[in-house]
Amino acid sequence: MKPLKGIQYFFRHQQMDFETLCALGGCYYGGADAGEVLSTAKKIRDGEFESWFREYFALAERVRAVAEGCAQAGNPVSAREAYLRASSYYALANVMVDGSDDPKRLLPTFDLHRSCWDGFCERLSPPAEKIEIPFSPVPLPAYFFKPAGGNGPFPTVIFNNGSDGPISGMWGTGIASALRRGYAALTFDGPGQNTLLWRHSVPFRPDWEKVISPIVDYLTGRKDVDPKRIALSGISQGGYWVLRAAAFERRLAAVIADPGVMDVSRAITAKTPASMLKLIDAGKEEAFNREFKLVLRLAGKAARQNLAFRMKPYGTDSYFRWIAEARKYHLRDVIREIRCPAFIADPEDEQFWPGQPREVYEALACPKILVPFTAAEGANWHCEPLARSLYDQRLFDWLASVLPPA
Repeated sequence: MKPLKGIQYFFRHQQMDFETLCALGGCYYGGADAGEVLSTAKKIRDGEFESWFREYFALAERVRAVAEGCAQAGNPVSAREAYLRASSYYALANVMVDGSDDPKRLLPTFDLHRSCWDGFCERLSPPAEKIEIPFSPVPLPAYFFKPAGGNGPFPTVIFNNGSDGPISGMWGTGIASALRRGYAALTFDGPGQNTLLWRHSVPFRPDWEKVISPIVDYLTGRKDVDPKRIALSGISQGGYWVLRAAAFERRLAAVIADPGVMDVSRAITAKTPASMLKLIDAGKEEAFNREFKLVLRLAGKAARQNLAFRMKPYGTDSYFRWIAEARKYHLRDVIREIRCPAFIADPEDEQFWPGQPREVYEALACPKILVPFTAAEGANWHCEPLARSLYDQRLFDWLASVLPPA
């Protein structure tokens, strides 16, 4: 991750600091409580992954116990709110599990995270529908949310996660705000994400239209969905996937990318020496992997942990193949095929794909808007972690102009 101009608020370890900012941003829609996050951050030793896992897992366990007590006492609102926070905290624990003393805790912790998420979804009004969308090699786990009041047909937004976000994070990065404005919403686990990765070992794929089209098929078959008013929104690496899908899936009425991503691989290759990239171009896998291992020995434990976390969804333990595969994730050949209106978020200080939102915007041939989010507004950095209200206001005001909720 690119340093945030030397500014770390809670940890010198950049990923820990950024995850803490994201957790605090999640407070706006109830995905966390500021006091719980801040008190936990105080207990974590900077850069120590076992410390991070232990403290967030303990917090999640405590909040889950609160949720279960509230449920047993017949207090569904309190139970719902606590289940959502517990789900978020289990997911936060798992962010650092690869560098912890026992990485095998990932799956049990993931299961607790999803159980709490289900406890939250079941207690919404109306409850979210847990569904499976036909897909090969395994169905896509998904959740469908309807706004309170009315039977539709509703305009609907598909919320596409990024490379490593938990499904609970989608509540605060789109779903809650959509429901408030009269939109229905659907979110899902795709290849390389959450259930499909951890339970079925299904890796990422670049041709994301093959993922989105079955979801659109499902939505157009529902009587409570307006088939002519379906939008697709992607966060983080989803900013590539949704644009790729929109180039092929003509039934989409709008597409949203936060941020716009032209070439996923640049987040990796920007940090890779040119001499090593030449080895990839020459197809010299053994030589590249040998040099990469030497670099990693000097980089330290934090870099090795982050790398292990980032490589898993690509389904390879070869550094060469990881980068070679990531190079397939670009829009250069298809971006001008997008025809529906496009909203491209452009956060200042973007850590992973700096400059790419504008590159995407300038390449688009459809109706489009590039929306800056600045440090002066407290809305900078990747996916605007501390400005969810501002982001949603700008996004949904634009969406209402192209896809009215009523």
